[in-house]
Amino acid sequence: MPRRRSSSSSSSTAPRNRTPQPVRVRQRTFGDFLKAFLAFVALLVLLVGVPLALAVWAGWPLPSTFEPMEWLKQDISVSTFVSILTFVVWLAWAQFTACVLVEMKAALSGVGVPGRVPGAGPSQLLARQLVAALLLVGATAASFTPGLSQLGQGLEGNQRPAVAAAQQTPGLFAQQQEQAAGAAAALAEQASHAEAAGGSSARQQGDTKFYRIQPPEGRHHDSLWEIAERHLGDGRRYKEIFELNKDRAQPDGSKLSEASLIRPGWIMEMPGDARGGDLVEMPDEAPEVSPEVRQQIDDYARTGDHAQGGGGGAAQVSVPEQRPAPATDDAGHRQPDRQHATPAAGSSSDSSSFGLPEALLAAPLLAAGLLGALGHRRRQALWQSAFAGIGGRRGMEPPTPAGDAQDVQDALLVGADPEGVRLLDRSLRGLAASLARESRPLPTVYAAWLSGGDLHLQLAQPSGKPPAPWRTGQDETFWTLAEDEAGRYEDVDTAAPYPGLVSLGTMDDSRLLLNLESVPGLVSLSGAEADRAAVFASVAAELATNGWSDRMTITLVGFGEDLTPLAPNRLRHLDGIEALIETMEAETRQRRGALGAAGHDSVLTGRTGPAQHTRWAPHLVLLAAQPSAEDAVTLAELAADASRLGIGYLVGTDSGHLPGAAWEMEITGEGKLLAPLLGLELDAQLLPAAQQRAVVELFVDADPDRDPDGPANTPPFLVDISEQGRPAVYARLVGPYEIIGLDTPDGERSALLHEALALLLLHREGVHPRVLSSALWPRGVTDDVREALIERLRAWLGTDPDGTPRLGTDATGRLTLARSVVSDLDVLRSLYHEATQGKGVDSRAVRGRLLTDALVLVRGPLLADRPEGRYRWLTHEIVDAQLPLLVADTGLALCAFHLEKNRAEKAIEALNAALRTAPADERLWNELLRATHSLDDPARLTALAADLIGRSGARGLPPRTEALLDELLPSWRDAVAAAG
Repeated sequence: MPRRRSSSSSSSTAPRNRTPQPVRVRQRTFGDFLKAFLAFVALLVLLVGVPLALAVWAGWPLPSTFEPMEWLKQDISVSTFVSILTFVVWLAWAQFTACVLVEMKAALSGVGVPGRVPGAGPSQLLARQLVAALLLVGATAASFTPGLSQLGQGLEGNQRPAVAAAQQTPGLFAQQQEQAAGAAAALAEQASHAEAAGGSSARQQGDTKFYRIQPPEGRHHDSLWEIAERHLGDGRRYKEIFELNKDRAQPDGSKLSEASLIRPGWIMEMPGDARGGDLVEMPDEAPEVSPEVRQQIDDYARTGDHAQGGGGGAAQVSVPEQRPAPATDDAGHRQPDRQHATPAAGSSSDSSSFGLPEALLAAPLLAAGLLGALGHRRRQALWQSAFAGIGGRRGMEPPTPAGDAQDVQDALLVGADPEGVRLLDRSLRGLAASLARESRPLPTVYAAWLSGGDLHLQLAQPSGKPPAPWRTGQDETFWTLAEDEAGRYEDVDTAAPYPGLVSLGTMDDSRLLLNLESVPGLVSLSGAEADRAAVFASVAAELATNGWSDRMTITLVGFGEDLTPLAPNRLRHLDGIEALIETMEAETRQRRGALGAAGHDSVLTGRTGPAQHTRWAPHLVLLAAQPSAEDAVTLAELAADASRLGIGYLVGTDSGHLPGAAWEMEITGEGKLLAPLLGLELDAQLLPAAQQRAVVELFVDADPDRDPDGPANTPPFLVDISEQGRPAVYARLVGPYEIIGLDTPDGERSALLHEALALLLLHREGVHPRVLSSALWPRGVTDDVREALIERLRAWLGTDPDGTPRLGTDATGRLTLARSVVSDLDVLRSLYHEATQGKGVDSRAVRGRLLTDALVLVRGPLLADRPEGRYRWLTHEIVDAQLPLLVADTGLALCAFHLEKNRAEKAIEALNAALRTAPADERLWNELLRATHSLDDPARLTALAADLIGRSGARGLPPRTEALLDELLPSWRDAVAAAG
């Protein structure tokens, strides 16, 4: 089967895309005018004369009253049959009128093919002939309607098969590929003959040429990529055409901009080396072009760079976007705001000195997934270590990353777009819930485009009208959701409909997510081994940690690095292809049987129905190693109906060709991901080896099961707690935010400076300037604004007595605070550390005093009075989990201190103080029950049990607490019920 290889340098040997036929319009003759006049008369008779005649001679066929029972009792007479026939004629007239309106609209707009009127084949054909004949005398019809020689060939007579017709959606599969390749080869041969025949009038290199955008065939619309591929030999040269034509007025009054589609009838100026039979020279040298078209080209030529001063207007984000791929929609694809949130980060003059990995900065969804999973892992380690004992346990202070791991962590903080992930997740789940309410199945989605906060789903086939607030895009295979409309969705309890979506890269400010689960066959990736590995690692890491999936299995084969630490429950490594084939053969049989037993056509029909959350999770296979020819055939057979079973395959290949591949991609050394058959050239999303190792290191260090008996981590910053260690600047963060030792800044920047100082106080190891700006301005900020804030912050903090600035910069360029700037959280950590691992270990009196002083510092949750909408960066921190645990540990240690001397009331007082900041800590409640029990007051213990039950809500008491109550107060259930 002929197949196009994904090589950027072989465009001349690859099958060509569709070559539109040149526009040659005859001069209008007397016969044309006569036909138009007769068509006008015929339309006038059929549209006006018929209803007038019916109204005069036959009248309205329906009865004047609606009484069905009376109708049934009447005798059937000749007038009854006449009325029925009259009603049928009225229906035929109405149908023909609808056909005329549809054909007239399509002919005048020039966009798309006419819609079909149900059951109106001959009527619509007659309407098309009459409308075409009538409009033939106008320039619009001459440009957009088929010639009279084509009329009468059937309703689909003007539609021809072409390879580009399959480019509407990602994936060019099996039969469609073969048919498209054959058609393309034939068209290419015809074009070469036509060009050879015109050799006597060959054009010079510097001549100006023009191309007129052709009307669509079927659902396929012409694109700049295809035009460049046909006439310049390389689709990637579409940018040259764009630069020649952007912001120039077209014949219909609109303009080509960075955010618009090209439309039929538009004129494109071409580079001088353009070739092809459907190009035209300057108007004076193009006698085959009609006078109307010649005038349009002449007018267009006058609006070139010489007329505009060479300048191009700004991008219009409100109009549809121009994308070189054929699969673009009228809604357009604008880049997510988060993509534009860090231009300064990527283009900063000092960015190279900071050394943050640009690959992660340009991968907002991947970064958000990794950051969320890392935070979850660290919180899990904290809570798991909470039951390891009181004082000095490992896990209280997570290790501070250094080197590459620190750079990667900063890049995740800067690049992450949690709002984009939330938008994607809520929108997809909301769509699934809406379709379920309408008893409609989920449509098969090949890909999604994210741009400017808008979401565009690319369907495998038309699936009807999308539920509100979704709307149809370019055609019925595109569903689009605007960013402001997506805000209507809330969290819903439904299965993730498309968990197999994964980012591949960006093109023209739009981010492409391919649904690996939906591709009916293998997806191949060729290129250098290191480049392929970076793509595979990115895909695996995002699938393992993304926020729009519930659960899945990701099988990795041929990976150099072990990625299991990212998500042990999702990722699994297999030793080789043989083990993979054995595993997938068994799972394929199992899934086929499960689908058959459940009565579902595919996993999509069961994912959101009664069987949701049971057996419909996807299984995605990432095979980075080159399979043998025999293994490739076996995998292709397994993947034949993989999309129906919820299984996806991404396979690496050295040759660029893989048997049975449904979609062939290539990664270049410049970081471009190419899919020529689909007209895609993406800036690939990558996770290079060094960053991959650093990411894994972050997760390994946060593993709660790693070295549980290892030494306790020392807090990153310990202060002098003696009288001599009084700080120059003291910030109270535990509770309401207060600063002692500094004047309050004037103006609106005060809140911003306070927030920046809080971030620095919570990260004594240092904060990267780009992390600081990303935290304060999540939607992006320029370098000058960021630097101005840092200078104001430095001036506000001032200097120490020796002249040292209190805000400094370390060797890596990170911002650090002087030791004279201290927070109450620093003091709290230092007091607890000294009491449990320092002087308090050997001195009971010192331990009690230090623990008491530490608990006095606790005035409530962290930054309790922070204004709404600010401090959103706290969602990425684990201090919100660290502080309650630290306070609980302090309260438990002080409780134990008092119980050693049987001071139960003092112990209860310490526990209640800790519960005000850590009310959900089960250990505090259990110790409170024990301390209360030591008072030998059953009534007080029963009241405490009742209070605890009331706080537990519908979930009930934890098992350990129930067991403790059974031990301390066996009759607690009856006593609580009686008291309640």
